[in-house]
Amino acid sequence: MADQSMFPVLLRHWRNARGLTQLDLAGASDVSARHISFLETGRARPSREMVLQLAAALDVPMREQNGLLKAAGFSEAYGEPGLGADLDPLVRRTIEQMMAQQEPYPLLAMDRHYDLVLANKGCTNLLAHVLGDRLAKLGHNNVLRIAFDPEGLRPFIHDWHGTARHLLLRLQREVLQNPADHESKQLLSALCSYPDVPADWRIPDLTTPSLATFNLELNLNGARYGFLTALTVFNAPQNITLEELKLESYFPLDEATERFCRDLADRS
Repeated sequence: MADQSMFPVLLRHWRNARGLTQLDLAGASDVSARHISFLETGRARPSREMVLQLAAALDVPMREQNGLLKAAGFSEAYGEPGLGADLDPLVRRTIEQMMAQQEPYPLLAMDRHYDLVLANKGCTNLLAHVLGDRLAKLGHNNVLRIAFDPEGLRPFIHDWHGTARHLLLRLQREVLQNPADHESKQLLSALCSYPDVPADWRIPDLTTPSLATFNLELNLNGARYGFLTALTVFNAPQNITLEELKLESYFPLDEATERFCRDLADRS
């Protein structure tokens, strides 16, 4: 049996996290402010439909919506299938087609904490060429940590400070959007702990616009290769796995980078 005393706490938490008053939430969810007050004090218990209605108004991620439901004494609403046989075959085939069509240029898939979960050959070829056996020695597959680690990609990234600042700000915005995600907070702290990361980077600069794309340039063997990167997420996902999955595509900025990727493919 769930501890139903936790639902009022979680409801207040998410309302405050979104900067809403009870009256604001009432207007957004079509629920009376009086009833919301009763829910937050525990004087009233919500129905399953009410929990989902309030969660939608508060833009609560699916994983945390499940937590709200459990706290109110209900079963979870959203599954978390693996990326293998449990995933919808049509969705899995779509991801496979995207990865194949991106060849010989990199495309990778990351979970909500930027751990690498899928990669096409263009991506694995590039990582193997740049890092060699360094990747195995790192002992993890977190894309952000690989970019920040002096033993990872960091020495090869042109304008590392600009790239790292962009990546850190992206993660900071996600932490602010989902304050219940403690693992993302731990990742943020780990990134800020790497050598030569300025102390003032710990404070998010929310005046900087969030970019849909950015350029990643690598210095390799006296040459520079550049990619435009684009992040893709699923619209209206029906499960936690797809809601949290990030697909990042790398498009060559010039002919030299195109030839470089094709040469890597020919040698693999």
